Amino acid sequence: MTEQPDVRWAPMEPAPRNRRRLWLVIGLVVAALLIVCILLVVFLPRSDAPDAGSTPSPSPSSSDGAQPDSSPSPLPSGAPSASPEPSTPAAENPPVPEAPSIEAFRTQVSGWLTDAPRGLDIVAGSSGQDALPVLDTLQEDAQRLSDAQPPTAIDPQWRDAVAEYAQRLADLRSAITGGSAPAGSVDAARGSVQEMRALVGI
Repeated sequence: MTEQPDVRWAPMEPAPRNRRRLWLVIGLVVAALLIVCILLVVFLPRSDAPDAGSTPSPSPSSSDGAQPDSSPSPLPSGAPSASPEPSTPAAENPPVPEAPSIEAFRTQVSGWLTDAPRGLDIVAGSSGQDALPVLDTLQEDAQRLSDAQPPTAIDPQWRDAVAEYAQRLADLRSAITGGSAPAGSVDAARGSVQEMRALVGI
């Protein structure tokens, strides 16, 4: 029979303690924290430090002399305030047209006064409604004669003669539209035309 080896239990040696490694790690952590704190203190701005560009403004002290008040003093309640009155522009009267000379006025109205007798002859030779278009033209010319500025020397006589001529033409229209004989009204209108022609020297 084979012999069994004699097995004996021997006590195990205790593992060496890693105290040196532990203290090294702790030292590194503490050093890192110190470096971080130093960096924070150096680079972070302090809230209570004054800005570099700002300068302290001097505060007014009671020892300084009293400064004059530049604000205007209020007016007393009873004193009327002087308010500028709005200026109203002077009303400009339209310029009065200068009265022409007799020669210039004659040239202006001679065409209408020359056509008037011819038109009245056409009206007298027409029958009924055929005379109305010519009569319309004569009344338009009468309005132009009324609008023309006459010379000062014949102003009142001219305006009376033109008004009378316009009335004669109105009477002539009433006679034509009413079916009456227009001969008397035509003769009266011719007399007014002749008066106007005499005033201007035609």
